[in-house]
Amino acid sequence: MLAIILFGASFYFKKRSADDYITGGGRLPSWAIGMSIFATFVSSISFLALPGNAYLSNWSGFVFSLSIPIAAVLAVKFFVPLYRGIKNPSAYYYLETKFGPWARTYASICYLLTQLARMGAIMYLLALPMNVMFGWSIPVIIIITGISVLIYSIMGGFEAVIWTDAIQGIVLITGALACLLIIMFSMPEGPGQVFTIGAEHDKFSLGSFGFSLSEGTFWVILVYGLFINLQNFGVDQNYVQRYLSAKSDKEAVKSTLLGSLLYVPVSLLFFFIGTALFAYYQAMPELLPVEFRGVDQADKVFPYFIVSGLPVGMTGLLIASIFAAGMSTISTSINSSATIILTDHYKKYISPDINGKGEMRVLLSSSFVMGVLAIVVAIAFNGVKSALEAWWALSAIFSGGILGLFLLGFIGKNIKQKYAAIGVALGVLVIGWMSLSPVILEEGMRFRSTFHANLTIVFGTVVIFLVGFLLSAIANKKSK
Repeated sequence: MLAIILFGASFYFKKRSADDYITGGGRLPSWAIGMSIFATFVSSISFLALPGNAYLSNWSGFVFSLSIPIAAVLAVKFFVPLYRGIKNPSAYYYLETKFGPWARTYASICYLLTQLARMGAIMYLLALPMNVMFGWSIPVIIIITGISVLIYSIMGGFEAVIWTDAIQGIVLITGALACLLIIMFSMPEGPGQVFTIGAEHDKFSLGSFGFSLSEGTFWVILVYGLFINLQNFGVDQNYVQRYLSAKSDKEAVKSTLLGSLLYVPVSLLFFFIGTALFAYYQAMPELLPVEFRGVDQADKVFPYFIVSGLPVGMTGLLIASIFAAGMSTISTSINSSATIILTDHYKKYISPDINGKGEMRVLLSSSFVMGVLAIVVAIAFNGVKSALEAWWALSAIFSGGILGLFLLGFIGKNIKQKYAAIGVALGVLVIGWMSLSPVILEEGMRFRSTFHANLTIVFGTVVIFLVGFLLSAIANKKSK
């Protein structure tokens, strides 16, 4: 961690402008940008939750990763040329050209709220296993991690984010691979026993291929993944800045494909670790304490194995990998949030004619404020029954409307501003209702929603697009 801080902070001594701080001056190599995109995909949530998911059930969650190549192809065909053609560092300037200033302001505020919730959840979920493994204080881990990322993010800017992400991406892949090999070669009957036990318990299943909308079937997760990844590639400031940081359109396409497609085999690796852990403790049940055998303890089995099952030195590598996964995502969010505060709020509403030194002051102070607020949010997560579920609900509400608005502008023709606004209002109401009211209480009984929670963003996006499109079509027809 100390090496990462020092390396990231070293970029402070390079002569740089606001453009360097935001996009690295558009001169970064495609492989480093690609590794950064990959590292942003993999948070500490992925590193710990995916093995826990596979340990508890099967590989149905991997279907989410299968949607990434589809979204990546659409991204390099449509989104990368769009944003590199606009040449504006904000992802939400495009919305202003389609629907006016309100759309840009609305989307940018939603983005900032989403990033605060995201950084808070990641820092808390990073601290949780460390607390389980070593008894370290959760607030202390959050504060140390937050300050460490804040130092190199503020001092080094976008170049520090990209290069530290690239290093952290390599560390987390190395750690995960080493862990899987140790588990497999620790099996009493050799590596093949993992496949035998996994097959016996249907651990390699991708879930049901039925068409129920109330269960997490293959199709529900695939559609959910497609919408989430279209949102990532199409309207997420984290990705747009990376499109702009490449030397050319061709390099931007290469980095986007590298980063997104690399996540597919690595997420498979995480699921494989979960299945291998299941086989490991099935073959040697005496190695797993009773308190870790409950269904609600599945997420804690991997951290327990890291401490108890790995040789000295390897434990440190895995802990470094978990921190690398979390820190890379947080640093990205801090830098992109500062960019949005400068371009979409400060320069637009406070000081349009601000000079270069003023831009740097705003970027540095905004990075600091967002980082401190993220630490506060992370500490506030402490004690929440399910931080992961809280994050999912908050992210759906804060970010769900932006993709629908973007698609309305990108696909729709002659869309009226007021009808786009009505669509957004109705879509957000649908998202809010589905996120916050999954359970209806009636006569003392609990009735679950008809639809799976993963469909929240799907329905919200579709409502925004259809309402805006149909109302505009009716108005245009009447005017003729």
